[in-house]
Amino acid sequence: MAHAGAYVLVVDDDSVNRLLLLRSLEREGHRFAIAEDGRRALEILRAESFDVVLLDILMPEIDGFEVLAQMQADSELRHVPVIMISALEDMESVVRAIELGAEDYLPKPFNPVLLRARINGCMTRKRLDDLERERVRDIFSRFVPEHVVDEVLSRTDDDLRLSGVTLDGTVIFGDLRDFTAFAESLPADIVIEVLNRYVGEMSDAILDNGGTLVSYMGDGIMAVFGAPIEMAGHADCALAAAREMLHSRLPGFNRWLRENGLGDGFRVGIGLSSGPIVSGTVGSERRLEYTTVGDTTNTAARLEAMTKNTPHSIFIADSTRRSLRQPAEDLVFVDELDVRGKRSKVRLWTLAECGARDTEINAVRTAASPRA
Repeated sequence: MAHAGAYVLVVDDDSVNRLLLLRSLEREGHRFAIAEDGRRALEILRAESFDVVLLDILMPEIDGFEVLAQMQADSELRHVPVIMISALEDMESVVRAIELGAEDYLPKPFNPVLLRARINGCMTRKRLDDLERERVRDIFSRFVPEHVVDEVLSRTDDDLRLSGVTLDGTVIFGDLRDFTAFAESLPADIVIEVLNRYVGEMSDAILDNGGTLVSYMGDGIMAVFGAPIEMAGHADCALAAAREMLHSRLPGFNRWLRENGLGDGFRVGIGLSSGPIVSGTVGSERRLEYTTVGDTTNTAARLEAMTKNTPHSIFIADSTRRSLRQPAEDLVFVDELDVRGKRSKVRLWTLAECGARDTEINAVRTAASPRA
């Protein structure tokens, strides 16, 4: 049974062959467009979306092999099924077409029954591929900003892997302080509800400022700005996200905790570091994860850990300050400190008023106490 609604591009320089193909397609209920040569075919393909391409091999200027090669090199076109149709009967041409990415091969004069079967087979595979790509798109949109999802997908290979690249970016690590002790005192469903509320708030701050969520680690979160898509102002965007996390999202989360009788709230620790990062997907055929590795990532993680037992909720490496495109008036120098894994001391900065905001929980307790 034919797949109704297929939109087929017929590419053939022979008017008789085109007429025969169009009649067969019309009988099967398919819509079609025509191109008389390879150059025109590529123009039409880049202007419209097709379900299947019927492509002749021998054509003037740009032959079918070259059209197929250019389609495979174009991330927007490589997933369109192509059936090669040609009077060439040598096995070498068939093999070359398949190796270049053709779904199938049909010799001239073509058999209408075989043509119908080949088109239906291509349509079935394409629709399954479209469903899979939509599922993957939904997954990607959960950890990269919506406006870059399509560009991220265009950079993946057929296994939906992002190859390793070195980019300049900013890495953020965040951690919820003393959450383990809190979790041990409450039922599991409440713990997960609280954790989801927290990571939801922090994730929104990251995504809204153009960051990519890399991973959740219990009550910790890791994100990167400037990967997998390059970002000229990655340090500025990361700093804006950190401000929002500390000055807006965390106070809102703590208010929700108090309103629901779940304690006075939490402090967080955040580390920012900028520089070269290696990013890509890692894992096996059964499970893949996007990640970043290298000194910049390690430094951000260690700065977050170093905020413990200090009056500061955030440590910002000097590499991030130097990467800013716009001046940040709220940056306050802390000190030059040793960071594990670094040969020399690192100049560290924090955000103005963060010391006051770090004591938010104590301020709430003070406000609740009787005034003198």
